[in-house]
Amino acid sequence: MSTAVLEIRDLHAWYGESHVLHGVDMSVQEGEVVTLLGRNGAGRTTTMRAILGLTGARKGSIRINGVETIGLATHRIAHLGIGYCPEERGIFASLSAEENLMLPPALKGSAQAMSVSEIYEMFPNLAERRHSQGTRLSGGEQQMLAVARILRTGARLLLLDEISEGLAPVIVQALARMITTLRGKGYTIVMVEQNFRFAAPLADRFYVMEHGRMVEAFGAKELDAKMPVLRELLGV
Repeated sequence: MSTAVLEIRDLHAWYGESHVLHGVDMSVQEGEVVTLLGRNGAGRTTTMRAILGLTGARKGSIRINGVETIGLATHRIAHLGIGYCPEERGIFASLSAEENLMLPPALKGSAQAMSVSEIYEMFPNLAERRHSQGTRLSGGEQQMLAVARILRTGARLLLLDEISEGLAPVIVQALARMITTLRGKGYTIVMVEQNFRFAAPLADRFYVMEHGRMVEAFGAKELDAKMPVLRELLGV
């Protein structure tokens, strides 16, 4: 039986005085791909950031690999084997692709970090552009680099925020193959996605957010039956 890698119970979060998450419940099993759906402003990115302690005050429970993290600093949460790829990607323009890749240290005790050669095998574009500055990489190459950088640290729980946004269809297809490959290697992935056509065939389960709350949760086998609800909630 799968183990819960991420378990969220009654999570509330604030930005300043604004109460932005209202009792979020969510569970992700080892090796799953789970997608957070919702309109802009529904609270999906805030949920990702709250998992890492990047919002303001939080209360409730967030357990990562069985460890309660609600009171931990962000760097200590990251060392539990979690990697975050934000929508803005965070590529350093003045560094080469390979320098960006090598920047974060590997997590202590992680024997499962991908080697540089394994990463270049998965992302041949990055191997070709390894000496190019971050500013000279295409949007798709920057996105691949942002994910590759996490894989090199040894993180096994990946939080991916809108990784397909604004990219050419051929790059989106490459990212879909990447997620399929990573799932095959046993990685656990939580995605925030606006691109429903990208997310739908990849995810094992879906959560739908509205106004800082989870309003639907269902498995991939239920997707067809849930389409009327999704059209109403998301406009898909």
